[in-house]
Amino acid sequence: MIRQGDEIEVKKTQSANSDLALNSSYPKSNIQSNSNMITQECRTCENWTEKDLIYCVGHTTDDSIKSLWMVYGNIYAAKHETYQVIKQKITDGINDIPNVELAETNELGRVNRVDPLGITNLRIRGMWQIQNPRRVFNYIHTTGDTFELVAVIPTNKYNSFSAESKNRIENLQNPNLSIANVQVKDPNNPANLIDAKLIIFKL
Repeated sequence: MIRQGDEIEVKKTQSANSDLALNSSYPKSNIQSNSNMITQECRTCENWTEKDLIYCVGHTTDDSIKSLWMVYGNIYAAKHETYQVIKQKITDGINDIPNVELAETNELGRVNRVDPLGITNLRIRGMWQIQNPRRVFNYIHTTGDTFELVAVIPTNKYNSFSAESKNRIENLQNPNLSIANVQVKDPNNPANLIDAKLIIFKL
């Protein structure tokens, strides 16, 4: 988390288009301070309610980065309720199992004392995955063989940056840098398009 700024989720894959493993945390369009999936330290580090989320995904080898994509969560993941409904339905189904001792948990469920001795517990965890942004956004850009830094930023977010920051990048006049206006699919309704900036730096 960046103080007074955004939150960054860092992932890496050694296969260019591999899905990203999110484990027990479903994909997020942003981060909310009331989430039970963040630590108390994150929740109270400053006065905040909601932060924009950047997924930062590297395609790596053992000793180098071949490409780096940075994508804002609100153009990558659906709204929280989309995933929470599925999670809740699974949890409700587990809770309906008769004659088991259930425990409070942030996971999908936990059953205590499964065996006659009461020494075995069952933890039921979700294993969420999301497609790599290289695949999700391949209709606006396909990464080549040389190193690329690719950022996809909603236009309204880009416009919220300071004039100084925008001027610095827009006036670099570096032939390896390009900034384009694009439209990306709305994660909550693919029939809708969202204006975005596609920033690419190549080596």
